[in-house]
Amino acid sequence: MPTLTKLEKIFNPKSVAIVGASNEEKTVGFGLVKNLFKGSKKRDIFLVNPFDKEIFGEKTYPDITNIKKVIDLVIIAVPAKITLQIIKSCIKKKVGGVIIVASGFGELGEEGKKREEEIVSLLRAAKIPLIGPNCLGIINSEIDLNASFAPVSPLKGHIGFLSQSGALLNSFMDYMNKEGMGFSKLVSYGNEADLDLSDFLLYLGEDKHTKVICIYVEGIKNGRRFMEIASEVSKKKPIIAIKSGRSDAGQKAAATHTGSIAGNAQIYETAFRQSGVMLVDTLEELFDSTKALLMQPRCGNGIGIVTNGGGAGVLATDYCEMEKINLVEITEEDIKRIDKKDVLSAVVTKRNPLDLLGDALPDRYLAGIDAFLAQEKIKGLIVIETTQIMTAPLENAKIIIEMQKKYPKKSIVCCFLGGELVSDAIKLLEKNNIPNYSDLKRAVKSIKNLIKEGL
Repeated sequence: MPTLTKLEKIFNPKSVAIVGASNEEKTVGFGLVKNLFKGSKKRDIFLVNPFDKEIFGEKTYPDITNIKKVIDLVIIAVPAKITLQIIKSCIKKKVGGVIIVASGFGELGEEGKKREEEIVSLLRAAKIPLIGPNCLGIINSEIDLNASFAPVSPLKGHIGFLSQSGALLNSFMDYMNKEGMGFSKLVSYGNEADLDLSDFLLYLGEDKHTKVICIYVEGIKNGRRFMEIASEVSKKKPIIAIKSGRSDAGQKAAATHTGSIAGNAQIYETAFRQSGVMLVDTLEELFDSTKALLMQPRCGNGIGIVTNGGGAGVLATDYCEMEKINLVEITEEDIKRIDKKDVLSAVVTKRNPLDLLGDALPDRYLAGIDAFLAQEKIKGLIVIETTQIMTAPLENAKIIIEMQKKYPKKSIVCCFLGGELVSDAIKLLEKNNIPNYSDLKRAVKSIKNLIKEGL
């Protein structure tokens, strides 16, 4: 059965059953019920618990086979030792897909591996796809489906997030909610006993609501298949990865977390690069790059810097060299051809980076940005603003927005340095899809991840 077809009943179920539903707060079964009832009323939700007659005021069933209607998705939240008998009921019921959230399987050693293998063997024979075990669940924001026990629900948006860690997914989602950035789909896939990262990557590659794909990965089970799928998907939409288990100690931790063999870090780095997957080092960089890729077009490796602070320009130049970013050579003649009114006459050195000087008013920002973006060899621009007594952040932000409209195919990222004095300008920039970063290195790393070969 093709991957996309297999996943349809999991991501777009008309009916969901929770085995292990609970009235007891702070339990997984309680969290699953609460999240599912917060969602769309267009799907049937069935609660399975042989010990409680009612949960959340809803009727319960002692076994999944007692439910008369067709079940598309079953979420199993019972201890690992009794999961096998639940699986047999799912097969008898001919359900569409299964998520096992419990731990106690392959990550715990031989006994757990045997239990996991037996479950997978039965489900594959019945052609029922499985997510997990040892996972948080899945979320499809487009249809208000939160089939997880996450403590928060995401905003709707265009980020697809695939994570081997449920806890990391929770934290990233909460952080993005604070930043006003939304998700299309989120998957905590845990041990990958059946469906794996490549299956979900393929699914998100075809998903019209997903524009950027983020992945947290500890290990990849079938490297060749991953590279084939990632190579195709990355041609259509960007994939950003953060990889743990890159140290010896981290590899040991991954083995006990999800049972993954983390593997040699250099091999992964090479595989990601060859597959068109961008590898980031920190969660902050994952967020920053996602924001840039959602807001801005991709660009070629020809970058300019415009600043009103010489020191900030030098720092940004250093960071660009460290990241192997090509700072395009701009001559005074290049600038003069565009700056016909000689607004930049006060600027002593007209090159890249362009230091507009600390007394730069908005007209100088306009002339400098226009002069750079008009150059065919400039593919993207970092605009830096340091806070001086005469600086006009809001007016500068409006100029940058107008320049983006004038040069829509060129990438712009900003670094308005400061606090309260620049907060309104930053809000205006980001409302108009121009990302701002509070640190120069963050801005440089973000434009680095906008760069794509061949542009």
